Parts: sequence; structure tokens; C-alpha cells
Amino acid sequence: MSVTQQYFLDSHRARALGEPEPPAPGRHDADLVRELRDYRRFQAVIAERPARGRVRYALRRWLRPRAL
Repeated sequence: MSVTQQYFLDSHRARALGEPEPPAPGRHDADLVRELRDYRRFQAVIAERPARGRVRYALRRWLRPRAL
């Protein structure tokens, strides 16, 4: 059963029982990604690491090693 089929089945069941319908699939995906990004930035600050540009900084160090 696909996600969409399960959603329609749950919606039908909720209407039949007079309960509120479940949220549509994918409705809160953007909010989840945003909260995950904010959480990771917060954890970086707590650990005293740069909160932004960490991947770019790591790639720059890896691709351009310092000369001795």
C-alpha cells in the first residue's frame, strides 16, 4: 500500500468516526528539514564549532593542503 492510499484510507476512517483527518503526506517536510538544520547549528555552537560553512571549510582544507 502506498503512502497516498494509506492517507485516503485513514481520512475515510476518520470521517466515518467523526475524528479530525490526519495531515497530508509531506505537509510538514519543509518544517522538519528547517528544524533539523537549526538543531545542528545549535549543537555546533554548543560544541564551539563554526555554525555555518563547515562543509565548505572542510573541503577547502582537504583540497588545498598547506605547504610546510
